[in-house]
Amino acid sequence: DIIYEKEENGICTLTFNTPKRRNALSIVTFLEICTVLDDMEQDKNARVLIMTGSPEGRAFSSGGYFNMKMMTQIPEETMKDIDLMDIAQKKTCMKFWNFNKPVIAAINGLALGAGFTMILAGADLIYMADDPETYLGLIFVKRAIIPEFGLSFLLPFYVGFQKAKEILYFGEKIYAKEAEKLGLINKSVPPEELMAVVREKAEKLIPPKGPSAALKLMKQTMHDYFRDILSNILDKENEALQAAFKTHDFRESTKSLKDKRDPIFKGK
Repeated sequence: DIIYEKEENGICTLTFNTPKRRNALSIVTFLEICTVLDDMEQDKNARVLIMTGSPEGRAFSSGGYFNMKMMTQIPEETMKDIDLMDIAQKKTCMKFWNFNKPVIAAINGLALGAGFTMILAGADLIYMADDPETYLGLIFVKRAIIPEFGLSFLLPFYVGFQKAKEILYFGEKIYAKEAEKLGLINKSVPPEELMAVVREKAEKLIPPKGPSAALKLMKQTMHDYFRDILSNILDKENEALQAAFKTHDFRESTKSLKDKRDPIFKGK
């Protein structure tokens, strides 16, 4: 589901590579991401991670993807590492939070649901293409569910409670300039300059330009205080998601997607 590349200078790149699904994230994708983070932790020459979407997918990531047929294709040995009850992706989220090397996201297309919540939890720096096809979609309300990846804590932390509730209650598109104004990303960038800008930032974080050992300590210190808070909110999200999946409104949202119509919610 991903392409993982390492360069001699310590820059690593993770590219979501499921173009037929618009780079959607499956349980296999999350497992592969954790494997990349483990590999980088063990490799002292791996110093910074860039995350982006395959251009062929016409998206950074279209969000979470689950298909029962897919489950039958996963090897039994791999299934041992997958917890189907971890809907909020606590394992992947905490893996990112504890990862002590810089992560930069280059959002080069739409980022829906988990396609952005994962980045908000996992990336230290976020740069986003400023064009009409690239936007953030925290559309959980339209699916009658709640967010994952600790967004219930992280979004109010970034934008304030009132704005966070407005964003989540209405699920409207957020384009690059507004995302920058809200503090959800570091900078909106012309699409043709995005990867060059991200690479320039990455080079400043590694020797000889960047003191990678000090950056590692800096990140650990900033993240340490919030570790237990994030872990607790992920447990709460898992509980709420399991409850939401049992509702009429969730079933209706799923059916309306298949029927290509607006859902008719009943509040139960």
